[in-house]
Amino acid sequence: MTQTMQPLASFGPEARRRIRGVLTDIDDTLTTEGKLTPEAYDALGRLQAAGFLVVPITGRPAGWCDHIARMWPVDAVVGENGAFYFRYDAKARKLEKRFLDDEAARAEKRARLQRLGQTILAQVPGAALASDQLYRESDLAIDFCEDVPPLPRAEVDRIVALFEAAGCTAKISSIHVNGWFGDYDKLGMSRRLFQEVFAIDLDREREAFVYAGDSPNDQPMFAYFPHAVGVANVRDFTDRLKDKPRYVTPSRGGAGFAELAAALLAARAGS
Repeated sequence: MTQTMQPLASFGPEARRRIRGVLTDIDDTLTTEGKLTPEAYDALGRLQAAGFLVVPITGRPAGWCDHIARMWPVDAVVGENGAFYFRYDAKARKLEKRFLDDEAARAEKRARLQRLGQTILAQVPGAALASDQLYRESDLAIDFCEDVPPLPRAEVDRIVALFEAAGCTAKISSIHVNGWFGDYDKLGMSRRLFQEVFAIDLDREREAFVYAGDSPNDQPMFAYFPHAVGVANVRDFTDRLKDKPRYVTPSRGGAGFAELAAALLAARAGS
């Protein structure tokens, strides 16, 4: 679904009033320059307090998502680009975990990915394993600009090609190339989460949800949700985006997410 991105102001009040939930990427969507800003975190809390379902959809690892599901003002989290969802049941005081692959399959794939990672690092000087790799269950994250000097775009594409040559799915985020064995993505696990946990058929109700993101690995979500929103830095990837969000916020990163939250909250309040 190739389309022209419109300013957030084009997201009309009637459409905003029908929104029931917000799904959002984390890196460079909630965060700004690698930090979760107070205004972005506050926006999450205000959305949830107002009755919106709030679900981060991220490429970050299982270890981080355990913390996010327990500690953040969210209703669930999808992690590692769709390998699982976690949800904290406050009444039962229990973290619910739902993986696509069982433990044995994850262990076998991790071993294959570890070997592949060594190959990629040997062939792409300057790349590194992501600092959060230790906490991952299902994918391999290659850092091209988070904790290493930014690599040229051709080298990022080289990482993708090496993943794909090994039979992996590979996706580019704003900081990593993530690769995994399997054909899942953020959208597939989001649909599963909403059906299994919230009894919501996203295929029928997608117009009642917003997705916020910023980079190429968000494209399945941009294409699926009629009210997808990119924070302003999504424009950095315009030439890599076949499927673009419908709307773009005025500001980058967490400030842009806060602008989206304010627009939704204002519509719900009737202003």
